[in-house]
Amino acid sequence: MAMVLQANDAEEWCYRGEGAVNLVLAYNGEHPDFVGKVLRVQKVPRNRSECENGYSGLTELECLIWKEYEELVSAPTREIVEYYYVQRVMCPLLGSKNVDAGIHIPVTREFLEIVDNNVLCQRPSWRVDAAKVNPLCDSVLLISDHSLFPPGKVKKDCCISVEIKPKCGFLPLSEFIAPDNTIKRSVTRFQMHQALKLHQESDFLSFLFFFGLLVLYQTSEISAYDPLDLFSGSRDRVHKAIKGLFKTPQNNFRVFLNGSLILGGLGGNADATSCEVGKTFENALEGVIQAVDAKRTECFLDLISKTVSSSGLLNKVLEVQKLDNADIEGAIHAYYNIISQPCMVCKQSVDDQLSKRYNSLHSISKDESLKIVRNYLIAATAKDLSMMISFRPREDESAESPYCMVSLESTNQSFDYKAYFIDLDMKPLERMEYYYKLDQQIVGCYVQMVKSTQQRSHME
Repeated sequence: MAMVLQANDAEEWCYRGEGAVNLVLAYNGEHPDFVGKVLRVQKVPRNRSECENGYSGLTELECLIWKEYEELVSAPTREIVEYYYVQRVMCPLLGSKNVDAGIHIPVTREFLEIVDNNVLCQRPSWRVDAAKVNPLCDSVLLISDHSLFPPGKVKKDCCISVEIKPKCGFLPLSEFIAPDNTIKRSVTRFQMHQALKLHQESDFLSFLFFFGLLVLYQTSEISAYDPLDLFSGSRDRVHKAIKGLFKTPQNNFRVFLNGSLILGGLGGNADATSCEVGKTFENALEGVIQAVDAKRTECFLDLISKTVSSSGLLNKVLEVQKLDNADIEGAIHAYYNIISQPCMVCKQSVDDQLSKRYNSLHSISKDESLKIVRNYLIAATAKDLSMMISFRPREDESAESPYCMVSLESTNQSFDYKAYFIDLDMKPLERMEYYYKLDQQIVGCYVQMVKSTQQRSHME
């Protein structure tokens, strides 16, 4: 596609949402090459100078990590690196049928600056404070809008899509987990992170953490979702997980009707689903789910549950997530091997038995260290991806279709569906120390919460 997006094209792209790394724009113009497409535009932290805006490709150490992938190593810019990462690393692991690597479109700096300004009022304030569109990018990623079906002969096709961010679907068993952190073997990372987010919600929460946590924990918007249910393969548990996501979407659950958001937050967390929001959502389903009032939402959640259970999509995700068999508490030691610096974790360790295990990691070859860290980073992508599933009512079950079909017995309906994995961003090597510190913070906060709750129960 020989086309450059310029300043006068910016008005045709509107805000769809964003993650930590990219801004997503949907097309609202009439150019046939862009109808049914979205752009992923790279962001950059506001606290970086322009010369640090990630214009270059991989760092020298990252080239070692990804040396098996020549196109990644030779890519001149970070956005090209990200493209080849999806195409060469994640596609083979997750299946090309469910991954859209997209194509790169050249852009001018003026286009990026105008887009950045146009979407400011639609972005969550905390996202605006943290990052802006990277003005030094010379290209953006064009991919299909997976909240829609491709335009067909029937213009009035109705499409409803759900975006799920499943998070980590297993409990780690690594021998390198410290005794103080054994809670990780029985409580999911997602559930523990809820406690940390709760702790960070207000300036005075650290005070309440010791004196009023039990009451606060029961009344705040803690997610009802458990990733282990979603990944379980059990229809009942999957349905429980979907209901939990609907109840407290946060940034893990969004629903689109014909490409427009009808549940969840754009670029940030969504509040718990109130009765009013639930009624509005129920009404929005009227043209899609053929059920009586007050039953459409229940049927739609059942449709999602059935599709997730029968498709086997999450089995692929779980396999990739489990490439991390050392946990960050093991991978961090391999990281220090790679950067050839004294291991800060070993310096702080006072457990002799654990220190011996750490020493075994520091005696492995460099290639083994590279493999551990590479697998950890790939798994981290799989733990943070999103899954987009789109449904379209099907009138004739016998008609040929390129899509899979799922039936909803409660409404006697059949649907075409398609599913894609999105948000497959490469995790930077330089964040390894941050990942380790965050992990310790999450576990420490949860352990303290449990202790405080137990103390309160003994006092009552």
